[in-house]
Amino acid sequence: MSEIFKLSIEDGIATITWDLPGASMNVLNEQGIHELDAHVDAVITDPAVKGVIITSAKPDFAGGMDLNVIARMKAEAEARGGNAAETIFGFVMHLHGVLRKIERAGADPKTNRGGKPFVWACPGTSMGIGTEIGLACHRRIAADNPKARIGLPEILVGIFPGAGGTTRLVRMLGLMGSSEFLLQGKTPNPKKAKAGGLIDDVVEPEGLMKAARAWLRDATESDAVKPWDRKGFKIPGGAPYTPDGFQMFLGAAAMTHGRTQGVYPAAKAMLSAVYEGALVPFDTAVRIEARWFTNALMNPSAEAMIRTLFISKQALEKGASRPADVPDMKVSRLGVLGAGMMGAGIAHVAASAGIDVVLIDRDQASADKGRATVAGLLDDAVKKKRIDETTRDAVLDRITATPDYAKLARCDLVVEAVFEDPALKARVTKMAENVLGPDAIFATNTSTLPISELAKASASPEHYIGIHFFSPVHKMKLVEIIKGRETGPEAVAKALDFVRQIRKTPIVVNDARFFYANRCILPYVNEGVRMLSEGVAPALIENAAKQMGMPIGPLQLSDEVSLELGLKIAMATKAALGDGYPESPADDVLRVMVEDEGRLGRKNGKGFYAYDERGKRSGLWSGLSELCPVSEIQPALAEVQNRLMMAQALEAVRALESGVLMDIREGDVGAILGWGFAPWSGGPFGWLDILGANRAVAICDDLAARHGVRFSAPAMLRKLAETGGRFYGAPARKAA
Repeated sequence: MSEIFKLSIEDGIATITWDLPGASMNVLNEQGIHELDAHVDAVITDPAVKGVIITSAKPDFAGGMDLNVIARMKAEAEARGGNAAETIFGFVMHLHGVLRKIERAGADPKTNRGGKPFVWACPGTSMGIGTEIGLACHRRIAADNPKARIGLPEILVGIFPGAGGTTRLVRMLGLMGSSEFLLQGKTPNPKKAKAGGLIDDVVEPEGLMKAARAWLRDATESDAVKPWDRKGFKIPGGAPYTPDGFQMFLGAAAMTHGRTQGVYPAAKAMLSAVYEGALVPFDTAVRIEARWFTNALMNPSAEAMIRTLFISKQALEKGASRPADVPDMKVSRLGVLGAGMMGAGIAHVAASAGIDVVLIDRDQASADKGRATVAGLLDDAVKKKRIDETTRDAVLDRITATPDYAKLARCDLVVEAVFEDPALKARVTKMAENVLGPDAIFATNTSTLPISELAKASASPEHYIGIHFFSPVHKMKLVEIIKGRETGPEAVAKALDFVRQIRKTPIVVNDARFFYANRCILPYVNEGVRMLSEGVAPALIENAAKQMGMPIGPLQLSDEVSLELGLKIAMATKAALGDGYPESPADDVLRVMVEDEGRLGRKNGKGFYAYDERGKRSGLWSGLSELCPVSEIQPALAEVQNRLMMAQALEAVRALESGVLMDIREGDVGAILGWGFAPWSGGPFGWLDILGANRAVAICDDLAARHGVRFSAPAMLRKLAETGGRFYGAPARKAA
């Protein structure tokens, strides 16, 4: 069995080095915990050791805990009829014991004497348990690497720092000082982490181990005792029973509820652990933390978030959907057709990933304008100190802006990002293919037009594929890859390898109008506008969505993407479907807003919301009450929420039934990353599993009877209700 933690001793200083075999990033698993425990015992009891360094042999310290361990532990305990909560609690307490052993460092419990100082030497990024190991040490030193990130992001995947990180950080920084790390999951670079009090020192990378050794040589016995292990310790800012502390804890509860809308159980569990832990001594506090951590892990929301945002997301990024028999297809030179906001965004992320880009538009001025857009994004990154000027110049130098299609000759992938006009797309496709090599892949960045139809313009439809980026490209993490009827495996592999190069998360779906993401987003927006037309108060619609965990309400989302675009999509769909188009009163509202009122959304500062001169939302537009009078009798909050959630979730199930969506993992990851579907639920399939198929079908039947057939339960969902099944762990895991 390979060693994960290696121990060496030189001149009285022990070094415990983390180096997970066969991995680019350290993650902590069960074997690692046992090895670390054994090494800590060895150095504490060895009289030749005067101090200890904990570091990594890799460029980074750690990516966190291997959450597959916890998921597997829970599943195995449940499978054998055991108590999963008891198993997880025991595991967490063992981990607490190891870190507490580092912290106490062999000191006498009564006199606090005899302890050996531990220093954490972090060469790069450290997340989760990696940072919690650092918090247990007596000094934390990080290499000055602006690309590195240090923090405790567990709250973002449905749990919280449960290996003592919550208890230690509150005692170090107080509730308010620790809130940005604990409640917001911020992961700053080393210098900002030091400014926030998370670490002690930042040094040049080549001097990291020297600085750690120097601190150990000068450290005293007193340096090996944490403040909370000394008599008279008080939490910064005050404990809950003090006047100042009471106000602070009350404010934290209000702030947390405001941020989470009460739908993220991990946030409430963490606040409970903090509050109760602040009333008792440290060792009791970490036991309380372990209990609340176990409570959070046993919540269906945590299971769903870990599954989607960690396990499934990681699997998709590693190529779960990639054709296995196709060799590496990384992009060396990219062509981008269309230098508008979308094309410039694609050029920006590709050049930032080290890919040479040819950015083409109809004339030199238009192409240069696209390159200038990239320059603006890079300048903003320099201003925010995310990159330096040297990096900015290098990225910009990789982009050649030109109207000359001949410059595409050496490109192995071309992404077309021109207007949503089939004739225009066909024209530029032919122009590009005239100069491309026989093995080049051609991709269209369309959000609505069927790929198989667009591929008819290509001389090589097997090399034609859809790559749907979300706007703004540099911020949105999801990329939707769409297979046409004749798309070959090389095109799929090329698209997936490209998405991996630009460090985004891919999902692969089959061709159909609106594909997967837009197919589910549009019903959400339409249902909100439809309710508006029915007299439902706009504030109720928007707040109902937010209180279910949606990042923004459907009316605001309509403003963001443009009411004008929404109307165009509706009219184009109606023209394509003819009598099969489902008429909606939402279309009439959009038509009046756009054509009669001139309210196009955020882009012209007038939509369902009003905007000030700086473009900031100033509240719902007062004219809505005249356009769509509010009814005296309003529906219950739960009904509004069910309509908004089912509008999305049922469309996701239909996409799976029809074979557009091939894997529910992609459905859930795509929903959260693509349009922010209630992350606490793990996605639409996760939400239906939490709700239960029986309950979901009952809601559908009620909504369908009162609001129309769009809420009819799909056959797949009805079958799960009849058999007591679930999407995860049921036959419905993948479409045939």
